[in-house]
Amino acid sequence: MKKFAYLAIPLVLTLAACGKSDDASTEAEADTVEMPADDAMATVTETPEADDAANAAAPAIDAASEAAAQKVQQTAQQAGESAAEVAARAQAAAAAAAAATGEQDATE
Repeated sequence: MKKFAYLAIPLVLTLAACGKSDDASTEAEADTVEMPADDAMATVTETPEADDAANAAAPAIDAASEAAAQKVQQTAQQAGESAAEVAARAQAAAAAAAAATGEQDATE
């Protein structure tokens, strides 16, 4: 009987803590979302206008920026070549380890 009481008390407290019955869908209805937005826009009298400068072409890249971009590209290419070399060495080491393991299995 004591085991039942030890089990029942936490169960009852857990159910009591979860007993909130608010419906989440009522908080996201159109009335509650649109009304504050309408109130905020009620005092706005201006209309939006197109900004011609927004679609203007980007300024030309100067020589310093282009040189920096080339240096970054060269560094990235060197890093890629170095990574490929390391990967080839790792693959060779794995092949050597597999061959050594295969030879030990054959001798045992």
